[in-house]
Amino acid sequence: MHVDFSWAVIVNFITLYGVKVLASLLIFFVGKKIASLLTMVVVKGMRTSKIDETITSFFSNVIYFGLLVVIILAALSNLGINTTSFLAVLGTAGLAIGLALQGTLSNVGAGIMLVFFRPFKIGHSVQVAGENGIVEELNLFSVVLKTADNKQIIIPNSAVIGKNIINFSAKPTSRVDLVFNIGYEDDLRLAKETLQEIVNHEEKVLKEPVPFVAVSELAQTSVKLVVRFWVKNEDSASVSFSITEKVKLAFDEKRISIPHPPLEA
Repeated sequence: MHVDFSWAVIVNFITLYGVKVLASLLIFFVGKKIASLLTMVVVKGMRTSKIDETITSFFSNVIYFGLLVVIILAALSNLGINTTSFLAVLGTAGLAIGLALQGTLSNVGAGIMLVFFRPFKIGHSVQVAGENGIVEELNLFSVVLKTADNKQIIIPNSAVIGKNIINFSAKPTSRVDLVFNIGYEDDLRLAKETLQEIVNHEEKVLKEPVPFVAVSELAQTSVKLVVRFWVKNEDSASVSFSITEKVKLAFDEKRISIPHPPLEA
């Protein structure tokens, strides 16, 4: 009789709590799926409303993890755990964890500042924390850059906010200064005319502001000439390469020397 009663209690216990555990797991996994779908809906709505991609990316993380916390609490509540007490314990533990993870929390705070002050957007060409690249992602903890040679750089938000930020894409155009050396014995006027002609005939160089050539320095072994012009941001590198090549060919043709810097003893 005692054995039958024990088995009845065990079966009762397994039935009661087994159902609760299964229901809690169902709440968690179904809730997680719903959280993903809701986040996707919100992101789609933000993109349809033409909200900046940087803000969209950041808040998609915030919304998803916020919903995940609610789902976990609902699953625990279904198991009969007092979530009020749990939140109090979690708060105390959170304080201790927060003190241990001050660097991580500072990254979150810095991420929020980056979203609201918006010094750059997804797709902008920037220099942050001494690194150059295209902004691919801004999340709760870091900024992800893609370099010109297709490497990925992950920089903590606190490092980004604590240093100078240079945004090369904030304005549609940029100025390019190219410096060329000629010898003191070379014809200065001819060199200037040659450089001016090359820059004037470069199709992607903007006509306003007007490009110009000037003597920038009388150095120890050469006369330095600066060629200054404006281009669209995306044309900066290609135009610089093109003009540099044309200058070398033109100087060779007109016998204008390009002195080498003196070798150190």
